[in-house]
Amino acid sequence: MLEFFFSQYKDYQTYDIVLELIAVILGIASVWYAKKDDILVFPTGIISTLIYVYLLWKWTLWGDMMINGYYFIMSIYGWYHWTRKKGDVVEFPISVISTNEKRISLFIFIFTVAFVVAVYHYFNKFNTWYAYVDTFVTGIFFIGMWLMAKRKIENWVFWIIGDLVSIPLYFAKGFTFTSFQYIVFTIVAVYGYLEWKKTLNSSQQALKE
Repeated sequence: MLEFFFSQYKDYQTYDIVLELIAVILGIASVWYAKKDDILVFPTGIISTLIYVYLLWKWTLWGDMMINGYYFIMSIYGWYHWTRKKGDVVEFPISVISTNEKRISLFIFIFTVAFVVAVYHYFNKFNTWYAYVDTFVTGIFFIGMWLMAKRKIENWVFWIIGDLVSIPLYFAKGFTFTSFQYIVFTIVAVYGYLEWKKTLNSSQQALKE
């Protein structure tokens, strides 16, 4: 059983395996902090994504590398966005996506998929079935990260969809630890949505009173 899950690591350098494990642990911590609406989601996520950018560049997984590079940039933006206040009140609390933000989300998805397809064609990377799935998942995750940085509750829906697809996807690519990470991500994302929903309902109720 263990050989089935981890046989691909026999050709990896110990250094890369350790880096992947560190990135996985920090990635799980980041999602957990996101669930708790805690600002630590961003520093833990930044370190995790930087490690993944390096590993994915080394493994020539351009779509995944771009996802993590984008996470890094959006984490910096989100860190700033979440800390903005008017006096002692948080300026951008948890909220629901607006009509304009839905349009922007659709644009992000279309632009991202088109860009990844162009990159994959340029580097001749459409040689496996999961390369095609990558284009879809990249678009989904780009929306999720943008909405999380904006503190929109719908970000969890996109994370859940992307995480579910990523579980078998990363296993097929040979990254078992990362595949397991996405199982944890999916579970935490479900609870994250429920917890954010509870917080949102409480704040809406307080405004009515």
